[in-house]
Amino acid sequence: MEVTDIGNKEEGKIWHRKPTPGKRVLARVVRTGQKSRIVRFLHVAFDGNGESFLAGDHHGNMYIFDISRNRFCLVQRTGQPCTALAYNLHRQKEFLVALADNSIKCFDKDTKQMVSWMQGHEGTVSSISVHNSGRSAITTSSDVAQIWDLDTFERKRKLSVKKSVGIQKVFYIPHSNTILSCFSDDSVFAWESDTLTCEYQLPALDCGPRISYRAFAVSRDGKLLAAGGRSYLLHLWCLESKELVKVIQMPDEVRTVKQLEFLPDTFDEAAGQTLGVLSQDGLMRFININSCKLLFHLGSPDLAIISVAVSPNGRHVAAVLDNGSISVYSIHDLTQESIKVAVGTEAQELSKLHAKDKPEVRQRSTKPWGTTSLMKRTNPSAEDKENVFPTGLDKERLDALLNEFGEYPAKYRMFLWRSLLCLPENYVAYSTLIDRGLHPAFVSLQHKYPIKSQKLQRGLLRVLSALAHWAAIFGEVEYLPLVSFPFVKLFPNNPLLCFEVVATVIVNWCQHWFEYFPNPPLNILSMTENVLAYHDPGLLRHLLKYGISSQLYVWPLLETLFSEVLTRDEWLRLFDNVFSNHPSFLLMACVAYITCCRRPLLLCFQKQDFEYFFHHRNNLDVGAMIKEAHRLMNNTPSDIHPKMMLNDFTPLAHGQYPIFNQYPEFIVEYRSQERNKIQQQEAECFREIQDVSVLRSNFVRRQAEQMAFSSHQELLQKAEEQRRNILAREEEKLSEQMKRLAAMKRELEVEELGLLDPTKRSFQQHQELGGSQMQRVQQENRRKRLSQQQDTEEDEGLRVRKVDAETSGSRVPIQSSNKNMHAREEWPPNACQRSLESERRGAMAPRLEQSDATRERQVGALAGLHRKTLADQERLAGQKRQEVARARAPVQEQSQPQAPSGTKGLTQQSEVPLHSQLPAAAGAGSPTAGPSTSAGERTKMVCLNSSTSEDSSSSCLSLDRGRTQLDTSERQLLKEIRELRQKLAARARGDSTSSS
Repeated sequence: MEVTDIGNKEEGKIWHRKPTPGKRVLARVVRTGQKSRIVRFLHVAFDGNGESFLAGDHHGNMYIFDISRNRFCLVQRTGQPCTALAYNLHRQKEFLVALADNSIKCFDKDTKQMVSWMQGHEGTVSSISVHNSGRSAITTSSDVAQIWDLDTFERKRKLSVKKSVGIQKVFYIPHSNTILSCFSDDSVFAWESDTLTCEYQLPALDCGPRISYRAFAVSRDGKLLAAGGRSYLLHLWCLESKELVKVIQMPDEVRTVKQLEFLPDTFDEAAGQTLGVLSQDGLMRFININSCKLLFHLGSPDLAIISVAVSPNGRHVAAVLDNGSISVYSIHDLTQESIKVAVGTEAQELSKLHAKDKPEVRQRSTKPWGTTSLMKRTNPSAEDKENVFPTGLDKERLDALLNEFGEYPAKYRMFLWRSLLCLPENYVAYSTLIDRGLHPAFVSLQHKYPIKSQKLQRGLLRVLSALAHWAAIFGEVEYLPLVSFPFVKLFPNNPLLCFEVVATVIVNWCQHWFEYFPNPPLNILSMTENVLAYHDPGLLRHLLKYGISSQLYVWPLLETLFSEVLTRDEWLRLFDNVFSNHPSFLLMACVAYITCCRRPLLLCFQKQDFEYFFHHRNNLDVGAMIKEAHRLMNNTPSDIHPKMMLNDFTPLAHGQYPIFNQYPEFIVEYRSQERNKIQQQEAECFREIQDVSVLRSNFVRRQAEQMAFSSHQELLQKAEEQRRNILAREEEKLSEQMKRLAAMKRELEVEELGLLDPTKRSFQQHQELGGSQMQRVQQENRRKRLSQQQDTEEDEGLRVRKVDAETSGSRVPIQSSNKNMHAREEWPPNACQRSLESERRGAMAPRLEQSDATRERQVGALAGLHRKTLADQERLAGQKRQEVARARAPVQEQSQPQAPSGTKGLTQQSEVPLHSQLPAAAGAGSPTAGPSTSAGERTKMVCLNSSTSEDSSSSCLSLDRGRTQLDTSERQLLKEIRELRQKLAARARGDSTSSS
């Protein structure tokens, strides 16, 4: 046996060589750590599918072992040992782990992350029970049990007990909302999970030794509770009747029961007939609780089992051994091996099992069926060997039971059918047929026989394909789906058994059906008609009178195996008797059905009525029909009895299925060839149809696109028309607005022209006045220049004459020099210019104020500029006074020593008018000086020249000295004043232009 050491690997294969069929142990897994020390596995748990299981070791590592994929992987490292494991049945990727620190954690196996951490237990959590819905879970410790909501991971309820009474286990009953709580005093209570109200309590046992319950298991249907403990006895409780129905005595080697597990079985409809019992010796014994037979066992004294987990699909068992390894067993191989064991050590151990009925139960008239009646005879006689089945059932007792009740118990029907039909369960042969895939004959079966359930549809296709691969005739038989469908519904989860049941029925109860293929079995119909003619000739004459042959009143019953005319329960009762009798019983059942319906058939006179009658359910007592069939079996003469034409029951052989060739092969081959041709033609037609459908779909799509495009274009045209209408209306509105604006504009222009005419006229007048003034100024300037040139020429002449006179010793009259000086002092161009400028500004200011009222601010600015100009004039005048003073100082110094004593007063008098003249001259140079230069000043200045001759002579002598320097400074000052005036005039013109 191959042993896989996963070591420190995080993923890999479980086994490197695929286990061979018939091998009990599929794989054994061990984990070694440092220094080759074995790290013990502690617990295992299967997921909801049963194809993979979770295992936790002593170091806290959690591994997922996927048996179907032959892979394992490390999903979590908790760091501490686990005490219990369970899968979340609602979310398959989540699992619950109870750890040594009394906490419960939920992990995700895909993301390998912790989902939740639940705390609240003070003791070690010994078990985790998850509800079938996966919405809640119960965790149990010795002192308390807690109910958790697996959606929110919050604690819903806390169940505590007295300290004197400990809790053994609290768990959910499958497929119900009931909680069972088992305590250390052997009391068992049932609670409603939502309200926690006590539903019932199992009665205490007054007789017999105390078992001290430690291990519990509930069957898959939730009807049976198995309990064991510190005893070799097992108690089986019926949870429906709340009674102890059986006590099973285990072998003497069993002193303590550590664990109980019901083995799922598809035959017993999850009732649970096989119970696994793990005892203190490390052996896991699987027993049949009805027959009290030991089926097989796991483990050995050398490799004792610590704990086990059974997959929900009933295929595998994972066991944790005492050496820390995990063994994975195949339940199918174990059951096959148990069937083959009949003698030897197993037979000796079988004799150690006994079934004891409780005295109260034995006295009841309604004793539970099958407690001891189906026990295998240890020493059957030679004449009874043919009545003993391989599984230990007694044929005579079964017949007696069937005659008494008319049917088998529904709870054990599938098990009994399997025993009656002696199904070989050839997994290898069946796998060979299934591996060939879907048979071409049933590709379009769903169109001819539509079934609502997809699961049943797949099961029917699987069974029919396997039959067609087994024998070619079954690919051509049109009524084969009608024969197979009732068994497909009975075995939806086990296709192997369904196939073998159908194959057994065809081999035994459908004998000679295919000899006249493709026609109905005329020989079988003739035998049935002979039996009807013998027992009810009047009814046969009535049928023949209206042209009703056996193909109409017998064949519809046979080709559907009564599934159209009987209900499910009636059909099961009928086939309990069919499988328990000779294959000819099915034909007798057809005759019995017809004779039992004699009265309604005699009332039918049309063919359509007969056809309807044999294809629909009718008011019929099935029990009476079965009794009539048994009467016909016993009272029919041998010369017409179908039993003489049909073979006895022949089970399918083990290992390989028998060859089936009871049909005309050439017809089947011809039909097969024709069918293949038809399928090819259908395939071609289908391809052509697909091409046409593609073309049609393209045409429809293009047509739809064209229609959509046309509608879109129409919408666009409508939208364009609406847009044009809107634009036209807007243009009309805009034209009207433009007209109104043009009219307003014309009115504004007229108003502006009306306002601009006075301004233009005033401006033109101003320009004309300015031009005339400039002409007058220019003329005045020319005149002044001419006069100045004349004065200059006179001054030069006087200076020359003076020089000549001094040279000649003659005296020049002082009066002329005084006149010349007075003329120079009264230089007129400056005064005239100042007066003209003042007049021009005075004339322009009112006109500008009248033309634009908004020039007030500019006028203010001009006023500031005027004030600044005055300040500049004052500054220039001060400078001029200083220069005159500096120029006079040397003149006075030169004139004072030369002046005679009589002229002192004259000199002082001449200085005063000179000082008084300077401010006037400065004021005349100012641009703001008005034209009204005071005549008094001029008179005063003239009065200086009108002095006596003595005074003039003395003053002339004082003024001629330093005159050249004075004239030069005066000219420079006048030049600066002139430039300043030009700047001011240019600035004023710019301001006036900008304002206009």
